[in-house]
This record gives sequence, structure tokens and C-alpha cells, in this order.
Amino acid sequence: DRVVGVLGGGQLGKMLCQAASQMGIKVAILDPLKDCPANSVCHEHVVGSFNDGDAVREFAKRCDVLTVEIEHVDAVALEKLEKQGVVCEPKASTIAIIQDKYRQKGHFSKFGIPIADFVEVDTLSSIENAGEMFGYPLMVKSKRLAYDGRGNAVAHNKEELSSVVSSLGGFEHGLYVERWTPFAKELSVIVARSRDGCTVCYPVVETIHKDNICHVVEAPAQIPEKMKKLATSVAEKAIKSLEGAGVFAVELFLTNDNQALLNEVAPRPHNSGHHTIEACYTSQYEQHLRAILGLPLGDPAMKAPAAIMYNILGEDEGDSGFVLAHQLIKRALNIPGASVHWYAKPEIRKQRKMGHITIVGPSMFDVKAHLDRLLQRDTDGPKKVRPRAAVIMGSDSDLPIMKDAAAILEKFNIPFELTIVSAHRTPERMYAYALSAKERGLEVIIAGAGGAAHLPG
Repeated sequence: DRVVGVLGGGQLGKMLCQAASQMGIKVAILDPLKDCPANSVCHEHVVGSFNDGDAVREFAKRCDVLTVEIEHVDAVALEKLEKQGVVCEPKASTIAIIQDKYRQKGHFSKFGIPIADFVEVDTLSSIENAGEMFGYPLMVKSKRLAYDGRGNAVAHNKEELSSVVSSLGGFEHGLYVERWTPFAKELSVIVARSRDGCTVCYPVVETIHKDNICHVVEAPAQIPEKMKKLATSVAEKAIKSLEGAGVFAVELFLTNDNQALLNEVAPRPHNSGHHTIEACYTSQYEQHLRAILGLPLGDPAMKAPAAIMYNILGEDEGDSGFVLAHQLIKRALNIPGASVHWYAKPEIRKQRKMGHITIVGPSMFDVKAHLDRLLQRDTDGPKKVRPRAAVIMGSDSDLPIMKDAAAILEKFNIPFELTIVSAHRTPERMYAYALSAKERGLEVIIAGAGGAAHLPG
């Protein structure tokens, strides 16, 4: 009979309510919009602002535990409620740290979490000094209310600093800068922690952004196992430095020199964990409820070999935008393994998250092919033929020897790929190539010379 109170009634709140319904848990939400996404599925909707301390305190009276689906809430009110004995998960101290991204960076730096160099700026001269210290391009960020690309801007040279600062609301808005991080991939790890401090981590995923908004999530990330372990280790260490139970999303950069740098943390379910509803034994939403209520944590492992999540973003305003979105949904209904989640937001705008589609399948190759079909990519072009065999060698000097293998495959019309895989120059590529061979449909590897010859083993 316990009631979970959620500050915020957006799509994350909606999916929390849906998970709670299956568990027999009542969820009340506090949100200022009468027709917010969670309104149709919650036990009770209190119309009010989660930034209004009085509204939050009044809302807490009807709840057994308070949690958030958005971090931009009144953390001071939560702290006061905790002192009065109200259970808040995660803790108000964690919300306060995460709300201020500069403070968040300082916190993780203090605990030895690897992050990009950063410094606070409050005058033109201080940001010019930062540019000299870090070089260009320079990432300039707002301390607060920054998400989905909002509150971030890039200065490519000293001359752009003034306009970039203005675009972010000026120094009085609260700004800091980060050293530019060249990265190979953006990763995310969902970490769940119970009330007694036990943690479980979901498989590492890759997030692909478009115009600074999460566009696609690939699960699991197609990276070497040791990189997955490194990302998971950084994520778990970061969450252990924070207080409270629940699900946390840790976003990271995988750099070109194989470092995992923490970008930021969300103290709640996250866009990068939507796929867990269909792809994992325990969704991030069920896991969050388990964690904050003191229930046993569930198994975070994937029950499908591969999954891909595609955000349905507004392509246009008004009726035209809804038509385009529903055309996409209609196509998804013909895709094997596809599940549609529509958030039922009353208004559509360009780049607004309106829903998402998750596709599960036997391999990343398959789910990507289904996504291409969903998005109608290459529909008029020649169909891609999936290679069944691979001819690989240590360097191009081996081609005169290996070309006969290719000729035999061509003679029998067997689709193949021919590439160079060196154990000495590109050991990470060799490892990744071997790791992904089966799921990419390869049945035979014909390898010769040097490190490449070790791949069959």
C-alpha cells in the first residue's frame, strides 16, 4: 500500500508509473501540466510545480517515499523534508550536486573520477585565460538547467568567446569551461543502488547524438571487453561517491587513447536505458522502484543478444509533425522485434522527444538492418549483401598470397569481405574484429600472415 511520490510527470515518470502498475505499486506525481505524459497512468496527479518548496512539502504528505524523474527540482525543500523524517531517494545532497554541473565536476574530481579539465569563468578575461590554458575548440557550459544540448556552446577561437557567452545568458547565468575532449564514442552505464548500498550495473551502451540530442542507443556497445570493464568501473566508482538509492545514468566519453572520461550523471532513469524495457530481465524503471522501496534488485542482464533504441523526435511543428511521427510508428509495426512507446505529449516541436522505438534481435547487424528499414534508408539502392566469409591479412604486402582465396570465393559466388587486421599495429581492431565476427554473420575466416593468422583460434 506504499505510495511512491515522483517529482515530475514527463515520459520518464510515465514509464515509472507503467512499471509500478505491473508491480502493484501506487505512484503519485507532482507536475504543473494537467496533460503531462504520466497523467494518464499514475494513481494520482497533483498539479503543482516541483520547483515550489511549499508544493513539494504538501505533496510529500501523501507519499511514503519521494523520488525524481527530473533533477531540476527544489533540492532545499527535499533537504528540509529529510530532516523531518521523509524518505527521499536519491538523497537531497545528491540532487543538489547533480543540479549544478560545475559543482558536479568538482565533486567527482575530488573522488578521483577521470573527467576533462574544467574551470569556472565569470569575466571575459577569465574565459580568455581558460582558452589559452585549454586551447580551442573550447566547450563552454551553463552550471544549471543544461540538458539535451541546451546550455552548451563551443568557441572555436578567442574571437567567438563573447558571442558564445551571450548565447548562454552571460556570466551572471553561471558558466564554466571544459577542455575539449576528442572522443571515439559516447557511452552510458546505468547503475542501480539499493538502500543497503548494493549496486548492479547494466551492460555498457553506446549513445549516438544528433544536434546534441540522444538519437540512437546501441546495446550492448560494440567495444572491446576491457573497455566495457573500464567504463563500468568508472561508473560504479562515481555512483559510490553519491548518497541514496535508485537508478543512475553515467554518461562517459571513450577517448581515442582508450580512456573512459565521465561526462555527467543523471540521478534517475535515463534516455540511454529505455531499451531495458524490452531487452533486459529487469527494466531500469522497475529497478528504480525496487531500489527506492528497499526491495531486492533485479537482474540487469540483457535477455536479447542485441537492441537498438531510436528516439522519435519532432520533425515539424503542429499537425504536420504529428503526421510524420505517426508515419514512423506505422512503419515500426511491420518491423520484427520492434516496440513503440508514444509519450502522448500534447504539443510537438522540432527536436522534441515524442516517443521511442526499441528493436531487439539476434545480433547488432540484424537490429541495425531493421532500423535502416524503419527509416527507409537505401530503399532504392542496391541491397547490401551480408558477407559469409572473411579474407584477412596482416598487411597489404600479403595480398599477392591471399588473393587466391578471394578468387575462389568469387568463383563460387560466396559473399566475402577482404581487409587488413594487424596484431602489431592494430591489436584493438583485431580483438574487436574477432569478437563481432559471429554476430556480423561470418561463418568462415581465411587468415594468413602475422597476427591475423591467430584469429581463427
